[in-house]
Amino acid sequence: MTLEDLRVFAAVCRAGSLSAVARDFSCTQSAVSQHVKRLERELGLSLLERHTRGVVPTPAGHTLSAAVTEGLGGIDHALRRLEEVARADGGSVRVTTGATTVRHFMAAAVVDFRRRFPRASLEFQTETSSRGCFDALAAGRVDLAWITLGLPVRAIEQRPVVEIPWALAVSASDPLAAKAHVEPADLQDARLIGLPQNSTSRLQLGAWLAEAGIRPVFDTSVTDWDTAILLAELGLGLAVVPALPAWNGPGHPDLRLIPVPALPALTAGWAVRRWDALSPLARAFADTVAHHCGKQTVQK
Repeated sequence: MTLEDLRVFAAVCRAGSLSAVARDFSCTQSAVSQHVKRLERELGLSLLERHTRGVVPTPAGHTLSAAVTEGLGGIDHALRRLEEVARADGGSVRVTTGATTVRHFMAAAVVDFRRRFPRASLEFQTETSSRGCFDALAAGRVDLAWITLGLPVRAIEQRPVVEIPWALAVSASDPLAAKAHVEPADLQDARLIGLPQNSTSRLQLGAWLAEAGIRPVFDTSVTDWDTAILLAELGLGLAVVPALPAWNGPGHPDLRLIPVPALPALTAGWAVRRWDALSPLARAFADTVAHHCGKQTVQK
């Protein structure tokens, strides 16, 4: 077997499709199939099950895919570190996160980092869930992931950076807008704008409300916090969201963010494969973001 066989096989397991991998690797579907068959001959085991809608790994395929993903991720990371050593401060930092993270948590840090490392490049990849961020880390496609911290994940190190209290976003014309704060009981039977069900923040919010005996109805779903707050500002519903500083102030006269102090704050921060294996540039960017998040917290 060859390293290319393993790379192609891991890509097939991620995509669930031979043809999709053929497009990504600029080769034929037959060539992709040959890589997989070579591995199967070498191991004497079937690695993929063929279905009408694509392929899925067999139990043996799952075992190999997990090991290949972790191993290739480490190799790719090492090669990038060696490249950055050769290029001094002219390397790159690859970050995966949600769609609104740069605006709310990284804007000042990006400017500061670019000033300090003018030859370095920043690459941002958008994911809609922490699970997607973890997969990107494991596959070696990114160096850093900015996530809402949750339960421990095998082979992933998580580091908290900032805590964000919850608030109820409502239109200024809503009866709840006059409240100084909102209790979980105020949300009973409320129809809320919610994030996707698999997002960490949605799962944590649902669990905390359930502990208080509250069962709100999420009848509108959006992909990010900003969209939820915007819809609430337009009077299209209520949204329990992190109290993001950018939405406060005179720029949004029709919006109220009312504290929900009974809900435990969300914790956002970094996830990596291994902190001690980060490149100097990636570590510098992570530290720069943490520094500016700390300054934001002090100012508030």
